[in-house]
Amino acid sequence: MAVPKKKTSKSKRDKRKATWKHKATVQAQKALSLGKSILTGRSKSFIYPTEEQEEEE
Repeated sequence: MAVPKKKTSKSKRDKRKATWKHKATVQAQKALSLGKSILTGRSKSFIYPTEEQEEEE
């Protein structure tokens, strides 16, 4: 016969949610930072095609 599982405490549930949201926030900040550096032309670690390279090909 099936036995129900124990209920997860609210603190455990909230901690998991907070961790998940924090990871998403960090990734969003990194993406925004990368986008800003590309727009300003100061990016040295990210290679992307420029308009000049596209015209040559």
